[in-house]
Amino acid sequence: MGQEASAPRPGTDLQVIGACLPSTGNITLSLALEILLRGPVYHGATQVCKGPAENMDSWIAVFKRCPVRDERDAQFIRDTIGHVLRGYAATTDGPGSCFVPELAALHPRAKVICTVTDADAWARAQDRLAAQSFAWYLRVLLLPLPNVRRLPEYFDALSRGRWAEMYQAPGEAGLPSSRRIWDKHMENLRAAVPEDRLAFYDVRDGWGPLCDALGCEVPDVPFPEVVDDSAAIEGFAKSVVFQGMVRWGVILGVGVAVMGFWLR
Repeated sequence: MGQEASAPRPGTDLQVIGACLPSTGNITLSLALEILLRGPVYHGATQVCKGPAENMDSWIAVFKRCPVRDERDAQFIRDTIGHVLRGYAATTDGPGSCFVPELAALHPRAKVICTVTDADAWARAQDRLAAQSFAWYLRVLLLPLPNVRRLPEYFDALSRGRWAEMYQAPGEAGLPSSRRIWDKHMENLRAAVPEDRLAFYDVRDGWGPLCDALGCEVPDVPFPEVVDDSAAIEGFAKSVVFQGMVRWGVILGVGVAVMGFWLR
């Protein structure tokens, strides 16, 4: 996804909560916040797919507590996301963006930033990515890859858990369209976050609006190159699929060789 996983820095407070839907400029926002906040940023997709396996394990456990049934579930979610994000100056992208109310309560001084883009174009791209994310063969293909073998379980737990809780209407079978998810997400944010803590921002607008929202000076460095999140995700997915095919090729090749040795 064009980044490497960031390491937490002890003593760092979370200053920005990225309430961004996937593929809305999250990578670019992460790079910009690293400059402005001078601290590590937890870009969700990168940390989950390229960071320590505990990242994905923790989020799957959180998703499985959703929809929240009682205070024990709520406390588990607060404790777990607090632990996962400890030592980061900001979080962007999902899964953090799925828990804005909890994060806003845990970090009452943090600013909430939601990146925006063309909603209809975003919905079309997301519908395409969603179909690829839930492909049946991924569960087998990714088994030999330790860092991402639980990715299908992650997506399944997310869609059945938090996304269903946030976006699915009572009695509705399956998640709504991506366009409806966009509208509902914006509605949820406005209902959960006070107006003086919430800012909507298009990364194509550069430093000015972002620095205004955070109340900081424009830095004397160029704004990071605007990255196409969808293209980055698709590129990463193709790379992972290729790695899985290669690993299975090696496994099957070794298996055939061993069988041939014993049968000769």
